[in-house]
Amino acid sequence: MQTNIPRVDISTLSAYRDDDILISRFAPYLAIHPNLTSPHRHSFYHLLFFSEGGGKHTIDFNHFSVKPYQIYFMVPGQVHSWDFEGNVDGYVVNFSSSFLQSFLLKSEYISSFTFFSGGSTESVIDLPEAVQQPIRLLFEKLVIESQQQNVLKNDMLRVLLIQIFITVQQSLSTDQRNSTPFQAHPVLKNFQKLIENNYLEIRLPGEYAQLLHITPNHLNAICKEHLGIQAGEIIRDRVVLEAKRLLVNLSLSISEIAYKLNFNDNSYFTKFFKKEVGMSPEVFRKKSLSKN
Repeated sequence: MQTNIPRVDISTLSAYRDDDILISRFAPYLAIHPNLTSPHRHSFYHLLFFSEGGGKHTIDFNHFSVKPYQIYFMVPGQVHSWDFEGNVDGYVVNFSSSFLQSFLLKSEYISSFTFFSGGSTESVIDLPEAVQQPIRLLFEKLVIESQQQNVLKNDMLRVLLIQIFITVQQSLSTDQRNSTPFQAHPVLKNFQKLIENNYLEIRLPGEYAQLLHITPNHLNAICKEHLGIQAGEIIRDRVVLEAKRLLVNLSLSISEIAYKLNFNDNSYFTKFFKKEVGMSPEVFRKKSLSKN
């Protein structure tokens, strides 16, 4: 779906060395790509480790204060922007979906980490003091290795990335490790994937239940037990998130957004959005832009 929110591909970044991975210290990366401070989305996984700096960054309308030894992880499709203050530095890594999959027996291994759930509140982590320097050292090794022409260089980069993921995951508290509800039940995980791929066309829980080969009542019971909400609300939340992402783009009218989201008309979309968010699309757009 064309959203008109700028989508960045690894191969379009002027500093890229490989179509599947880009590794850089953050200050020079930011200097080369100043346009990336405005709202945009990626076609790749993106992680950023701050060693110094301040300001804020926004991921899917959640705002976070930038601080040293903070790390955030983003999955393809999320919308984010930066508003930094003073000198900002650290490390940035962008890698494609296939970069790690080609190396691992478990093709969905990366989704087992809570910070790659796609939820913005789980993806931003203030590292505990005990792992701050070990993680920084691993990022430094990534930069050094990426600049070499060693045999099996990409495999070494994969190993270092996985070591970062495991170290960060192990550093989380028990509550943080268990904070991603879709890890708790395989049906929920599959339900989330189906929603992500079909939310524009399929809006009814019963249709998703059919794709999952279970009854609608069973799907609702699982959602209520693990999330405290019904299946329909999960579907609507995904539609609302995409609507919010589109509303920050002033080049799109409300009617155009309604069309892109597969609503029959503008009035139905406005009624849906106001019921779910508590304000009209126009009011949400004004409030969102006034914060950025």
